[in-house]
Amino acid sequence: MIALVVVLAVGLAAFTYLWLERLGRRAVVPLACRAIAWSALGLLLLNVGCPVAAPIRRPLVLLDGSLSLTAPGGRWREAHDSAARWGDVRLFGDERGQGSAGDTLPNRGRSLLGPALTAAAAAGRPVVVVSDGEIGDAAELPPDLLAGAAIRLFPRAPASDVAITALTGPARVTRGDSLTLEAEVRGSGDAVPESVTVAVHAGDARLARRTVPLGAAREARVELRVGTAALAPGDHLLRVALAGHRDAEPRTDSRLHLVTVVATPGIVLLAGSADWDTRFLYRALKDVAQLPLRGFERLERNRWRAMESLAPAAEDAVRRAARGADLLILKGGVGAFAAGSRARGIWRWPSGETGTPPVPGDWYLAASAASPLADAFAGVPLDSFPPAIQIAPARSPDPDWVALTGQMGRRGPRVPAVFGRSAGRIREVDVRADGLWRWAFRGGSSEESYRAWVSATVSWLLAGADSARGVARPVRAVVANGRPMVFEWTGAGAPQPTAITWTNDRASPGEPVRATLPRATPRADTLRFDGFGHASVRLPVGEYRYQLAAGGSGMAAVEAYSAELLPGAVTLTPHGARRLAEASRRSARDWPWLFALCIVGLAGEWLARRRMGLR
Repeated sequence: MIALVVVLAVGLAAFTYLWLERLGRRAVVPLACRAIAWSALGLLLLNVGCPVAAPIRRPLVLLDGSLSLTAPGGRWREAHDSAARWGDVRLFGDERGQGSAGDTLPNRGRSLLGPALTAAAAAGRPVVVVSDGEIGDAAELPPDLLAGAAIRLFPRAPASDVAITALTGPARVTRGDSLTLEAEVRGSGDAVPESVTVAVHAGDARLARRTVPLGAAREARVELRVGTAALAPGDHLLRVALAGHRDAEPRTDSRLHLVTVVATPGIVLLAGSADWDTRFLYRALKDVAQLPLRGFERLERNRWRAMESLAPAAEDAVRRAARGADLLILKGGVGAFAAGSRARGIWRWPSGETGTPPVPGDWYLAASAASPLADAFAGVPLDSFPPAIQIAPARSPDPDWVALTGQMGRRGPRVPAVFGRSAGRIREVDVRADGLWRWAFRGGSSEESYRAWVSATVSWLLAGADSARGVARPVRAVVANGRPMVFEWTGAGAPQPTAITWTNDRASPGEPVRATLPRATPRADTLRFDGFGHASVRLPVGEYRYQLAAGGSGMAAVEAYSAELLPGAVTLTPHGARRLAEASRRSARDWPWLFALCIVGLAGEWLARRRMGLR
């Protein structure tokens, strides 16, 4: 094609000078200049191209930066050194995305390859994935995306380990009550003991200890009961650890649990008279609320009894519990006990003692879509549930929202049955319907809806600002190694950036104190909340106290344990990059000298013609 363009340009130039203008030998110089200019111009117009060797680009190496490569048998150093030889290294693993070339520590608490691989594929460079193969999102990776990268694995060698893989327990307890913690112990490898001893510690004091057999399955669940009489009111970070056991991975031998010991219960239920609504509500609260619960009912005139044991309770004790509760539930004529209460949430359940007698009948309830409790009734056929037996008309100020309305006999006007309001820092919910216990008694979907309603109501009532915690609080007070500490906004109005100061109490067992945050050295930070009201902070392993600039403080911890330290299944298969690189081509318009040659040819022809006296 190039030769054809050149021959055609030379032929046209010769035709114009030798045939049309008949200049003879004098036209050699302008003829050559015109042939050169027209050849360059023709190549540019046709934009001819030719294959060229593809440029050799340095591969982009995605190196697994999760904690699993530092576990016993992990090959982090070998994988890191090999990745540095193969290309430009970027760490992957969690929501932080691809790390820079300066990242050298495998400190990520997850093994997610998808986001990093997608970003690397868009760079147009060869991609190499270096990992131990234990990828959490391998099943979600598109096959073509995975096939376009070379996979090179450094699987960890088998190692024996006994780990506490799960720990659950209440977040708040009343002082003097027993605290029950449930731990799951699991062994892996060959050298697993037949039994292990699990102990609970608060600081240097041991609170409980129990030995459990692992059995043939090499796993067990252990329940530990801890007395709280010796714990002062406030936050306590309990450590559940394997006693007298040592293995290659000490970071999985202990777990942390933060519990708040309060002098008075978190939820107090006062019932002016014993009825079915009270009993079913108390049972549902025990199941769905992770808070200390106290219930008192008046079975006789001016005589109170504990709902748990029916033991007599002094009126002064009932008043003290009501004053110190976070959530106060008043059923029947017990409104006087709310005087002086510091509760953030008040759940009123009047039964005609306000002067307006309830209206009996079959009241069928329907949910409102515009309420904080709407999710509890989503997709639920409330009209088929047992109706309420009576509703007390509301004489109180207009509510902020209505969750349930009632209609007698499915005819007539609807009246508010459950509604709520916010009054400063206090949130209130009123229930004007009686007989909702029949939802729970019936079982099935109606029972689940009843429990969901109780759970949603408790959550909303306790979501107001806590003066002790401030305008933000951790979603989880204890997070695993490599995971962020997430705060949620609980203040009034839209979330605002909030200054926070961290003080490191001490490092957790199994992890040394980081030089980046020595003990008792304050660290200033700012919580910047997203559209969902969440803000994330990443901290080294350790136990911390935080102080919000807007008021409020608390305790939090990053434990040495991580699920990445446990042996996992290898979900990647090593292979080369199966996608062949396309042959590169270069077109005429990519050559700048061709434009210059065209201009030089035209200019040379013009000068030659001027010297010959031609136009």
